[in-house]
Amino acid sequence: MVNIILITQARMGSTRLPGKIFLKSNGVELLKIHLDRLSFSNKVSKIIVATTSDVKDDVVEVQCEKWGYKVFRGSEDDVLDRFYQASKGENADYIVRVTSDCPLIDPKLVDLIIDYTIEKKLDYCSNTLIEDYPDGQDIEVFRFTALKEAWGKATLLSEREHVTPYIKNNSTFKGGKLFYSDNFSSPKNFNHIRMTVDEEKDFELIDKLVCNLGIDKPWREYVDYIIEHDLLNINGNIVRNEGYYKSLLKETRKK
Repeated sequence: MVNIILITQARMGSTRLPGKIFLKSNGVELLKIHLDRLSFSNKVSKIIVATTSDVKDDVVEVQCEKWGYKVFRGSEDDVLDRFYQASKGENADYIVRVTSDCPLIDPKLVDLIIDYTIEKKLDYCSNTLIEDYPDGQDIEVFRFTALKEAWGKATLLSEREHVTPYIKNNSTFKGGKLFYSDNFSSPKNFNHIRMTVDEEKDFELIDKLVCNLGIDKPWREYVDYIIEHDLLNINGNIVRNEGYYKSLLKETRKK
């Protein structure tokens, strides 16, 4: 039987919206919405919350364990190491990587990408190599062996802070040779939709979705609601993947 572990990274120290994972929508913390939705995946055998060893993230450990989720604590800046250490004792065949700033991530989409990865015998698969899903439905699936190789060989700041750049940049999809990879494409381009929470405007949109639709709808239903109710202007001007681009900029300045 294939053992698939899902790891989500969560911490209190967001620079743009500190403590965002514990903001409440309709009385429920965003982190709990995120985890409870993911628990409906039929393919994932265990969910691990990977937070930092910093004292400010004690609350993450306490709350997640209270809700019944396993927690691993590791490096704040070397997130690649945090993921590897969280998974290395789990005997996992595949790792699913998501992030806690995506409260409405769809568990059925997670399962579809897992199935596609296994069927195609891929080392790495995501729906972000081509960004045609809404920001906030970002899912990566990769072999534990690929994670282990990245952990041992990745040296750049962006590769350590963001877990998978080493794998992606050395994958066949990007012209590399180390990892057999593919993109899981959307039937339609929804790149202009934001369902993630990085800033206050993002939370405003998510709060509207949760209060009006609840927390159990498929991703496409939330997207249709955003479009039909003309909510794109709430957070449409925010840059996607800004954190990764900041890491790349730091590397450039050091050269």
